[in-house]
Amino acid sequence: MKIGFIGLGAMGLPMSLVLRKAGHHVVGFTRTPSRVADAGVTDFAIASTAAAAAENSEVVITMLPDGPDVETVVGGPEGLLSATRRRRLWIDMSTIAPSTARTLANLATEAGYRCLDAPVSGGISGAQNGSLSIMVGGPLDVFAEARPMLETLGSRVVRIGDSGAGQVAKACNQMIVAASLLSVAEALVLGQRAGVDAAKIREALLGGFASSRVLEVHGKRMLEHDFAPGFRLRLHQKDLGIAVRLGAEVGASVMMATVAGSIMNAAAAHGLGDADHSAIAIIIESLAATQLEPLEA
Repeated sequence: MKIGFIGLGAMGLPMSLVLRKAGHHVVGFTRTPSRVADAGVTDFAIASTAAAAAENSEVVITMLPDGPDVETVVGGPEGLLSATRRRRLWIDMSTIAPSTARTLANLATEAGYRCLDAPVSGGISGAQNGSLSIMVGGPLDVFAEARPMLETLGSRVVRIGDSGAGQVAKACNQMIVAASLLSVAEALVLGQRAGVDAAKIREALLGGFASSRVLEVHGKRMLEHDFAPGFRLRLHQKDLGIAVRLGAEVGASVMMATVAGSIMNAAAAHGLGDADHSAIAIIIESLAATQLEPLEA
């Protein structure tokens, strides 16, 4: 397929490379073309505008940081709605508010696009390996059309429901991950504060009901203070804001998301917004006046 891929950041670039490797012809658009060169990719076709990336494409994919970015790419002066050829498929794989996703899908559908919201989970490694979990909202026939291509990007592709439903599922995902990050950080710091080797606690817990990918991957990051960004804390902070607002809209309890969001707000205020989201542990360490580190035998 001819694919216009808009948003070549930490997730979008490896995803677009996976599509190219699968044989698709990809034309990208990014506001910072230097990122592509910095990543060592020298043969990537870059369009001058989002509309230009979409113009000769059968499928348009957007992978952008937030709702306003998607709104600009869709309805801006050089956005998707300004493209002359609109009878194509648009898949928004960004993480944005469900209400925004529905509004943009309605606008794009009226203009002739077939639309899906398809946010992802799995981080940079999942983007690189084509092993993302993809949560899809949109019409069943459009999902059926897009599914083979989405399965190139993800090992789990699930249609959740109509437009916006994918974004609801992603908000739920981010709530669970945030609560898990906070629980792992508190547990490891508690153990360390109590005079026990936190690394040994993690090793033991990985064999029981407390085991999780967060404990395995991010628990290790916390113990090693390796906070090079896999998923930036400020983006998770934004996602929790979406979840909290959604809870208010529909009248559902989001207490854990609210607490985790407050801790992430504190972390961002301490300059950790561009660190990995596991850097939430630094705030927990500070509250306990204890740093995670190996204990002497």
